[in-house]
Amino acid sequence: MVDKPLFFLSISLITISIIFSYSLSSFAILYYDYNEFHFMLRQLIAGILGILLMWGISRCNPDNFVLKFGFILFFGGIFLMFIMHFLPESLATSAGGAKRWIRFPLFSLAPVEFFKIGFIAFLAWSFSRKFSLIETKTLKEEFITFLPYVFVFLIAVYLIAILQNDLGQIVLLGVTLALMMIFAGSSFKLFANLLALASVLFILVIITSAHRIMRIKAWWAGTQDLILSFFPQSIANSLRVENLPEPYQIQHSLNAIANGGIFGEGLGNGLIKLGFLSEVHTDVILAGITEEIGFIGLFVISLIFLAMIYRILRIANRCKNTMYYLFCSGIGIVLGLSFLINAFGISGLIPIKGIAVPFLSYGGSSMLSTSIMIGLVLSIGKKAKIS
Repeated sequence: MVDKPLFFLSISLITISIIFSYSLSSFAILYYDYNEFHFMLRQLIAGILGILLMWGISRCNPDNFVLKFGFILFFGGIFLMFIMHFLPESLATSAGGAKRWIRFPLFSLAPVEFFKIGFIAFLAWSFSRKFSLIETKTLKEEFITFLPYVFVFLIAVYLIAILQNDLGQIVLLGVTLALMMIFAGSSFKLFANLLALASVLFILVIITSAHRIMRIKAWWAGTQDLILSFFPQSIANSLRVENLPEPYQIQHSLNAIANGGIFGEGLGNGLIKLGFLSEVHTDVILAGITEEIGFIGLFVISLIFLAMIYRILRIANRCKNTMYYLFCSGIGIVLGLSFLINAFGISGLIPIKGIAVPFLSYGGSSMLSTSIMIGLVLSIGKKAKIS
């Protein structure tokens, strides 16, 4: 039987997304001279398609569908992300100087959103064969076992971080890879060693990009006063950096959160959407939501999201099939981390990464890919007790 609470929790988040795609898109509508309901109607269509996808996929037999579909998304995503770089501007939409969407007659497709599902499916299938919660291996044996995944991840780094200039998605996939590996039965020693290597790679990717260096500087400009307040004055003075770029994204996000207070300014009455930050209904939607319905509203949305992750991990915990267990765990990790990365970004705890909030952020690709994730989990959930 399909997990009805998970299904309806997802629908509630989709509904909230449609409401705020209308409420928070005022400036974008005026700037692009769109119809008043432009973004809401597009999100409504994506939401309806997402609900139908969830329902349809949930009715499939996971034994015949999950792995095949996951591999199609994995290899199809790699192919699309590669050829997208060579497509003309008329067929590929750019953001931040890199091509991230493929244009179709009525919509644009972000291949990375669907690649994430395939990536999780590939890891779940492969980890279930290579690692074991029972078998004990030496660190050297574990490292040799893990080497092929380093190669796969480097392909993702090239396609996403380099060609698409999107480090946030790579951070998300890297943490997911590490946590799924632990869930599969690898040792903490291997995790610690790989974390050190990943940190070196992460630093290299940042220092080789002027755009990413500026983002780090902007983040430090907004947070150094708070962080350095915990250090002795002499040390704080030596670590303080002057003449940094203004962290306008974080400042306006924090202002919106402060303006919202406990109960909010009221639906439609927020100020952040009036040109202070462009397209608030996308990457910084949590700040816009908090300003309009306050901490209480954000708390309720967070509870809904937390309940959704709990239902996913509950299904994972009941799966006797190791691949299904790892796949559902991976979906829970990606959705949970996406929410946290976005929330930490708008609150200034980490640099803003541009990671969409699952179901909530405006965007058809994000909406449909998240719906597919939930649909696959619902399909697996039907067999969780007996498989």
